[in-house]
Amino acid sequence: MRGYPRKLIFYAAIVLLVLFTTLPVLYAVITIFKQESELYRFGANPFIYETAPTLDHLVYLFTSTPFPTFAMNSLVIGLCVVAITVILAVPAAYSLARLTGHWGEHSGMAIFLVYLIPPTLLFIPLFRIVVTLGLANSIWSLVLVLPTITIPFCTWLLLGFFRSIPRQLDEAALLDGCTRFQAFWKVVLPQALPGIGACIVFAFSLSLSNYIYAVTFISESASRNISAGVPTELIRGDVYFWPSLMAATTAVAIPLGIAYGLLFDYLVRGFQSAGAKEG
Repeated sequence: MRGYPRKLIFYAAIVLLVLFTTLPVLYAVITIFKQESELYRFGANPFIYETAPTLDHLVYLFTSTPFPTFAMNSLVIGLCVVAITVILAVPAAYSLARLTGHWGEHSGMAIFLVYLIPPTLLFIPLFRIVVTLGLANSIWSLVLVLPTITIPFCTWLLLGFFRSIPRQLDEAALLDGCTRFQAFWKVVLPQALPGIGACIVFAFSLSLSNYIYAVTFISESASRNISAGVPTELIRGDVYFWPSLMAATTAVAIPLGIAYGLLFDYLVRGFQSAGAKEG
């Protein structure tokens, strides 16, 4: 019985943490189906339906706003950013970890510092580049710009991960007759899949959530992504379409949360490896 109070405190803390993380999502889901009259009634319980639920706000989001277009644009942007990030960050991290000697071993933090530069300092010069290339008001402006954020971070993350893979694996493959590329592709790359999975989740999440670049580079509604399009369409002056805003938030957050859950082990292994090696 001596450890009972400690266990009670531990489980109480877990319950509070679960409530803290799940109640906002629960509130958002409930709000989607509330009647307007109930939603703005003073004293109404936000977690209980006092009148019959309605699907009007959900229907409005998908039929009376360009939300499906925003979602498709976000998907295309996310997939392109992920592909560019993986194609460039993986060989860069491997080269720094294996082929550049002592200098490469200490370059991870310098690369990571590029990621820490605030976007508010970069969006004006990047806007000039986007305009010069004729990509303004196009989703391809975000495909071009967002990798400037994702590649430095993912290179740093994968750099630590490649360092955790023993060099003896590369050397054994080279002794068996493999070229450097074959040793990387057949031996090292499969060992780095958890880190690559972490990079994929990070790059896709950032492409969905980035707001300042999306608003700066794109002004046409048909080319906007979710982060810029939803506030523009569902916040008009001082009028907030709260149920439809909650529906848009939930439609993005729940699939992304499921993806994080499925790749959670990969994320933990990737960040632990990078943090341990940099430390």
